[in-house]
Amino acid sequence: MVDLGPIDQMASIATAVGTLALVALFWMALKQMGETQKLSKVQLEHRFRPWIGPTTAIELLSSADGRHQFGIKIKNYGELPASNVVTLFSLRNDKPTREIVKKPDAVESQNLGPLLPNMEKRYWFFVDSDLVQKSKNNDSQIFVMLYFSYEYREGKNGYGMISQFDPKTNSFIHKEMWVD
Repeated sequence: MVDLGPIDQMASIATAVGTLALVALFWMALKQMGETQKLSKVQLEHRFRPWIGPTTAIELLSSADGRHQFGIKIKNYGELPASNVVTLFSLRNDKPTREIVKKPDAVESQNLGPLLPNMEKRYWFFVDSDLVQKSKNNDSQIFVMLYFSYEYREGKNGYGMISQFDPKTNSFIHKEMWVD
């Protein structure tokens, strides 16, 4: 048996400790790569996609021929384009529920086309002036449901709102908003 000197023994111990340190660092690097992969998946699902929503409240644009014209601007806040934006609209005297978007016969539909990142579009709708006047006289209420459905490569999402006409301000107040 060869007797190792103190320097050789220290070198062997240092090599063993160094090897253990490298294995530990390699293990930590693998764990970090796994976490990075999870973060990338979250970014793909939530960041790198279109996010459609309003930039303004529902505004009165004009009144003519017995009808009030209202409008709302929507914008793609996301980093990817929405290939097909469809607006669902319903005008009612009683407050609708979110489930109304699932009933094609209860809503009007209009295709707004694609919406690129940071692009805005305006959606208009009309309310009979008689209904507005009845609301101002406290004879009835006016509720509007707007839902913006949009498609992109990874799926389909939507933004919805239910708003009530406020006769004092001649505008709509959002009562409920949701994102699908």
